[in-house]
Amino acid sequence: MPEYTYYTADVFTGQVFGGNPLAVLPDARGLDPATMQLIAREFNYSETVFVVPPDDPAHTRRLRIFTPGGELPFAGHPTVGTAFVLAASGALPLTGDLTRIVFEEGVGPIPVAIRARDGAPYYTQLSAAKMPEFGPEPPALAEIAQVFSLQPDDFLNGDFTPQAVSCGVPFLFVPLASRAALARIRLDRAAWERSLAGYWAPEVFLFSFETERPTSDLHARMFAPRMGIAEDPATGAAATALAGYLSRRDLSPAAQLHWVVEQGFEMGRPSILEVEAERQGGVVTAIRVGGASVLVSRGVLSLP
Repeated sequence: MPEYTYYTADVFTGQVFGGNPLAVLPDARGLDPATMQLIAREFNYSETVFVVPPDDPAHTRRLRIFTPGGELPFAGHPTVGTAFVLAASGALPLTGDLTRIVFEEGVGPIPVAIRARDGAPYYTQLSAAKMPEFGPEPPALAEIAQVFSLQPDDFLNGDFTPQAVSCGVPFLFVPLASRAALARIRLDRAAWERSLAGYWAPEVFLFSFETERPTSDLHARMFAPRMGIAEDPATGAAATALAGYLSRRDLSPAAQLHWVVEQGFEMGRPSILEVEAERQGGVVTAIRVGGASVLVSRGVLSLP
């Protein structure tokens, strides 16, 4: 009976039972995609990662990332979380206080920086492989309001209107006027099927500039019914695309931009994501997303 070691970690948090849970199989050689999908459904986390040797020996590992509903070409919390798990478990040697690695994913090579203290990793940060791509006009605001059981005055206006952006995985960004509006959200699955299921970006990231913590810049929630994720506590892929959304609306001459995003609070899993963007001539040239992680468990899967 084949056995596979796995680890679970909480990502984008410094405390167990916070952040976004992740399952990682550090050596998934011999597993076919159908079995990977079954294992992802068994864990029933937002994502499960299967680590295999890279196609290019210059890279560190190749990641296969599965939600309960299917495989993703890229995802943020699995990328930074897997780097942490491999380093914390000893599967990936550290080269000092800063270790740089490269993961292969469906969108291409993803550079990751691992920061360590006293020989132990504590913070990991990915660099986006793709710069922001902006999608087609979203459904009408009235339709989006119906999907999330909101009222027209719950939305921000002016430049902060709904817009779809992708850095490998498309998300619809919807700015709200208050944290109270975020708290009132109730997803209407039937309305989502009518309005968003067939849209370019069916996954929706709603946020407010009102935050719970004074050190944060945004308070957010993310819903992804198509992926089999009712709500996600921390979404790194959305955070990379968020940098594109916010950079387009930042009229300052700053070449370096930084935001702290809080997410998962309504789920009882507080998460903190740090987002950085670099611009040249008003164009985004680099995006980085990082955060802390903690190991939670280690076990063995026994497969038939």
